[in-house]
Amino acid sequence: MTPTLRYSLIYGGLASFVLAAFIAVTALLHDQVQWVATLTFGYSVMLVAMSFIFVGVKRYRDIECGGVIRFFPALGLALLIALIATIAYTLIWEMYLAATHYRFMDDYIASMLTKARADGKSAAEIAGMKAELDGMRTMYANPLIRLPMTAMEVAPVGLAVSLFSAALLRNPRLLPARENVRAASPSP
Repeated sequence: MTPTLRYSLIYGGLASFVLAAFIAVTALLHDQVQWVATLTFGYSVMLVAMSFIFVGVKRYRDIECGGVIRFFPALGLALLIALIATIAYTLIWEMYLAATHYRFMDDYIASMLTKARADGKSAAEIAGMKAELDGMRTMYANPLIRLPMTAMEVAPVGLAVSLFSAALLRNPRLLPARENVRAASPSP
């Protein structure tokens, strides 16, 4: 196994573990704790999970590359870690859907209609909203649409962190390896 593949599997696996924990916590607590089901919380957790991209590329740079890595090799490793995490997130979400008998969209539509009624929307507005949501339900039932849709929830975060990590870590003075710090410091 090449070092690149080893690092991508390790750090992609760690990111996947955080994403799996996020899905589990969301599934268990979304009815009890409102902030768990928010977009802000969801994307914050995705950002934390994808921070393993930065850690993995830095570790690869320091251990395998002697403290120096160029932009494109760093970006390649970063994207591979992000790809593994994205595939894992998508598969874990599919397992969650299967375990809950694919009722996610039904629950989502019911909550949206309940919220619309509570907000005082008219019967015509609610009927239009229901028709639109029923179209979404039909579309979401197709795995050829649902799988890429699920992957696109986390992939942009992985891409952004990958670009950020590769751009920053190409500078060997940014967070240098301990050996490099000791070698660069003057002796007493």
